[in-house]
Amino acid sequence: MFILEPILTEGIAQLSYFLADTSRGVSAVIDPRTDVEIYQKLARKHGVSITHVFETHIHADFVSGSRSLAERSGTASVYLSGVQAEYEFEAEAVTDGQEFDFGSFRLTARHTPGHTPEHLSFLLNETQHPKSPWAVFTGDSLFVGSAGRPDLLGSDEAEQLAKSLYTTLYDFYLKLEDYVTIYPGHGAGSACGADIGDRLSSTIGYERRTNKFLSFPDFESFRAFVVDDAPPVPWHYPELKKVNAVGPPVMNRLPTIPALPPHEFRQACRLPGVTVIDTRSMTAFGGGHVPGSINIGDRPEMSAWIGQMFDLDQRLLLIVDSDKDVDRIQRLIVRSGHTHFAGYLAGGMKAWQDGGFPMQRLEQMPVQELRECQASRTGPTILDVRSPEEWAGGHVPDAEHYFVADMRERITGLDKNQHYATYCASGYRASIASSLMKSRGFTRVSNVPGSWGAWTAEGYPVETPREEVSRA
Repeated sequence: MFILEPILTEGIAQLSYFLADTSRGVSAVIDPRTDVEIYQKLARKHGVSITHVFETHIHADFVSGSRSLAERSGTASVYLSGVQAEYEFEAEAVTDGQEFDFGSFRLTARHTPGHTPEHLSFLLNETQHPKSPWAVFTGDSLFVGSAGRPDLLGSDEAEQLAKSLYTTLYDFYLKLEDYVTIYPGHGAGSACGADIGDRLSSTIGYERRTNKFLSFPDFESFRAFVVDDAPPVPWHYPELKKVNAVGPPVMNRLPTIPALPPHEFRQACRLPGVTVIDTRSMTAFGGGHVPGSINIGDRPEMSAWIGQMFDLDQRLLLIVDSDKDVDRIQRLIVRSGHTHFAGYLAGGMKAWQDGGFPMQRLEQMPVQELRECQASRTGPTILDVRSPEEWAGGHVPDAEHYFVADMRERITGLDKNQHYATYCASGYRASIASSLMKSRGFTRVSNVPGSWGAWTAEGYPVETPREEVSRA
């Protein structure tokens, strides 16, 4: 029996795929994530052996689990692109057109450069119909409603990769039959493509009719759209590319995180190269937290934000709501490449406060109070920490734009004695920004819970960049 199971990793919006033929007892995994136990569980569930682990390309947004899965399965080999590839570890090199027979189904590799030079896609067909693929695993070349960005390797290579992407989309994908299902490497929320759709799969026919990336009559107009209008490249992407090119580390188990009593935790906070991350909610953090800690709440997207905000060589100290949450939160973090943990606060903030250790508060300013202060011109400087695209769609009047992903460097020029209030869409990213500012010595920073959502729900005024220019 043929098995196909997509695996969505929330937070980084990454899709990997488990395929199996239970009659032959074999299976393959495409683009596995770092924590690979889920694929082993699927193999055991279906009573098959994992024999092939495929990579579509050198990933930039998460650490690949290909080597770990091959090692832990004991039966699988890793298969990588052998075309224009810069992998630095041993694996099986795959060429354009190479076929892999799994009994009831067959995968055929196709070289589909554009997002990266070495990128592969895999056509899927029933063995008895070798010339009629019914699906294609597109990796990061074609998404639902979008396509892979060609600028992640820098501006020097963006032009050539944009040309390759255009050829891949128009001369490969658009020549497939309308009924062919596409299974992409990412869903909505990934920065590997602009405005990726919510659905996790589509068809060539539907994308032909609705995907803007497939609608340009010539390369020049396509290039302007995909290169000139590309969103900022996340900070950690170049570093993760290096990790995955050199050879992602084999992880037989999650790294050890020592449980530190409060006095030991406090000593660890003072060590060089250590960052304290408080994973509780923004309101819990606001009520009282360890001085110097940064609030990145326990949600799937914390994977991406920890990757964005901290270098891979930093040692992380964690504060969690419950000690039972440590393993789950650690899985979210290791996906972004962070494997150095200095420990976690045993017993959480209750143990800290019961021990009489110092605490700080982060002021939570409701939108009603922010509006009153703004109207009376007695309020703080308002910082919009959302993405450039969100800012362009409208913002709080007189706010200044400081995208949170850039604030690790960009806030160095701000006056630390001034009062600031940060807002985003909901308050999650604003709490990252405001806690970062507090940790850097800003004397008064307020977070706005509810943020843009609460502001617009109250019907308060909204300003757009065009109105700003007109007013000036």
